[in-house]
Amino acid sequence: MSNETMKIPQATAKRLPLYYRFLKNLHSSGKQRVSSAELSEAVKVDSATIRRDFSYFGALGKKGYGYNVNYLLTFFRKTLDQDELTKVALIGVGNLGTAFLNYNFLKNNNTKISCAFDVDTSKMGTMIREVPVFHMDELEKVLVEEEISVAILTVPAPVAQMITDRLVGANVKGILNFTPARLNVPASIRVHHIDLAVELQSLVYFLKHYPTGEIEEVEEIEAE
Repeated sequence: MSNETMKIPQATAKRLPLYYRFLKNLHSSGKQRVSSAELSEAVKVDSATIRRDFSYFGALGKKGYGYNVNYLLTFFRKTLDQDELTKVALIGVGNLGTAFLNYNFLKNNNTKISCAFDVDTSKMGTMIREVPVFHMDELEKVLVEEEISVAILTVPAPVAQMITDRLVGANVKGILNFTPARLNVPASIRVHHIDLAVELQSLVYFLKHYPTGEIEEVEEIEAE
């Protein structure tokens, strides 16, 4: 993401890929114009939040006219660096890791898993959806040679920190962590934690204790 987008609130930055995906769908369907209300209905973000998000980038639309789909699509493609491919490494080719390899973010233009690593020798030298699987002993060598700065971590929690330390040593700058472990990294490293068990527990809790409208309100407060 460009330096310009780094100045906007993080909650806004997280919504940009959502807007971009919907705009791509609109463009494919031939739609020329879209209102904030239509965007709101599609992406399930209230209109005021969408207008505020867009306001950080200047005048992207006209009152009473809405937003030009082609213009927005071009703008967000540039903002999200969609024309530049980011190669990603997958660490841990178990059930979850294999699912990622089979999916491989096919709907995204700018991200692709280009290599995977595991300790299972039976997987060495194999290809899963055209992605080569390497032994963990080759981790640093391959990451440096391929200039990979982003990694997805799907390994057992007890070894997550040890592998993270190796990723940091190989100049990885961003880690998408699907393990329950909370990782210790230098301030220069960005880590996004996605604990599926915690997310599921949270969903069940909100279903039991909050009406739907209250859930949306709480989420919006947290996003700010």
